[in-house]
Amino acid sequence: MARSRDRLSAKGLLPLMEARPWRDGTTVTYRYHPIGGKPINLGTDKHTAIRRVLELNSQRLDRMGTLQWVWEQYQESHRWQGLTEGTRGDYRLAWKQIDAILGHMLIRDIDSTVVARYVHIERAKSPRRADIEKALLSRLFGHGIKLGVCTHNGTIGVEPHGGGVASKAPDEVALKAFLGWLERQTPQRAIVGMMAEYAALAGNRRVEFLDLAWPQIDEATSVIRVKRAKQRGAKRGEVVEIIEITPAMAGLLDRLRAVREARGVDCLYVFPNRDNNPYTSRSFMTLWTRCWADAVEAKVVAPEQRFRFHDLRAYYTTVHKRTRGELPDLHANPEVTARVYDRNREVPRKAL
Repeated sequence: MARSRDRLSAKGLLPLMEARPWRDGTTVTYRYHPIGGKPINLGTDKHTAIRRVLELNSQRLDRMGTLQWVWEQYQESHRWQGLTEGTRGDYRLAWKQIDAILGHMLIRDIDSTVVARYVHIERAKSPRRADIEKALLSRLFGHGIKLGVCTHNGTIGVEPHGGGVASKAPDEVALKAFLGWLERQTPQRAIVGMMAEYAALAGNRRVEFLDLAWPQIDEATSVIRVKRAKQRGAKRGEVVEIIEITPAMAGLLDRLRAVREARGVDCLYVFPNRDNNPYTSRSFMTLWTRCWADAVEAKVVAPEQRFRFHDLRAYYTTVHKRTRGELPDLHANPEVTARVYDRNREVPRKAL
């Protein structure tokens, strides 16, 4: 911010430095304002403050243009702020892997051959995570182009592993056996089982109902109101899914109310953890993974019958189409619902 030359901040200071006089008229605090960042306190000694700014600028120039630098800039962008917390968490985890191998490189030197080697050789043992890391790299290239430190997207032309989308819905027999087994386990594992049952009945994403509260369940009109998590564009955060309470869903809610009454606590959340707070995504997935491992070890289900929690959304879509003859309204783009979540193997139609 420009200041007139008769101000103390204009006397011998470097660009982006600021001098803030105290009321005593003698003491001055110095600060540095990095572009796009928060002010950095430099203390009250002018010469020390100037040396510190020179060091900061030297470090910034040395790192400017590296993938690490672009990642830092990206986290301050509007695009980053517009992502859901779950996606940001996935990208932070992905960055830890990327940083160890590519973080020090100048982004302009990373071409499609480097990305392909990273995705298909360096990360060959973790194909699903590699595809998420490739998606983050694509976003970083896009942001790097905006910052003027690269001219192309190095992920273009690099095929993903493509192993993230299953072709089959969870087996109904295996699902029933797994949920029945969870119901006989500890109280918290029973709640995890009821969360899985809810996902299979309602088709919501995990992030949409981890903090589901009892006021969202309208008994007068027999509906559940849940905000859609990944709606894009102007409707982001404003689309509310109104889910009909069917007899099966009513039975599940009755069991959850019984859990609430048994705890003797007026808990706000429908699926509380042991502290009567909502599960975080990480804590829930940790417990879900342990439950599956124990169920396989107990031979409740076979290893090949294992499915991801998100596959319950596909289970809901598949059964919905099979029983009601149409796909549910799950996604802003109906084509995505059909391509990703509909896993029916038989499609009935009438002849002419």
